[in-house]
Amino acid sequence: MTSPVKEKTSGEKLREEFIEALEKLYEKDDRAALATLRRGLGKKPGEEMGIYRYLGRFANRMKRYQQEEAYHLVATLFGLYPSPSWSSGDNNEKTNLGASFKRLQAEMGGDGVERRFTALLNAHSEDLSEHLRQAVGLLKSKEISIDWVQLLRAVEFWDFDDDRRTQRAWAKAFWKE
Repeated sequence: MTSPVKEKTSGEKLREEFIEALEKLYEKDDRAALATLRRGLGKKPGEEMGIYRYLGRFANRMKRYQQEEAYHLVATLFGLYPSPSWSSGDNNEKTNLGASFKRLQAEMGGDGVERRFTALLNAHSEDLSEHLRQAVGLLKSKEISIDWVQLLRAVEFWDFDDDRRTQRAWAKAFWKE
């Protein structure tokens, strides 16, 4: 007996298409595009209009402003650390930023990584952009991969779950044995 294949939602397809488009900029080494994305760091959607050259065709399919904010933030973070998404290999294991930080902790040691990660987990959505910018910068410094699709999903739903599902999943990935 085979298990039913779960259909991807339109939101999942949109996230994957968006990250694929960003990864193509990396593959083509489009430095001008990546610089445009970086110029949006710390800004709200619309404050750096050049980003819409890469965001615009996706923005029309978004259902709410918060979704556009999430895509904008992840695009600027990708501009900071352009890299292919973390592929977990043959085992198809799900990855998240907690797993990336676990790898960073193994590389760097000490308490600093854990403190920064805990601060990120406790961040309110208003402060998330700054915490993620620092987190991505740290991961970039040690060339630790990021699952960009999962990060986009996490940012999009950061405050949507009363049970802090995203934050708990990241914590479990970081502190697992």
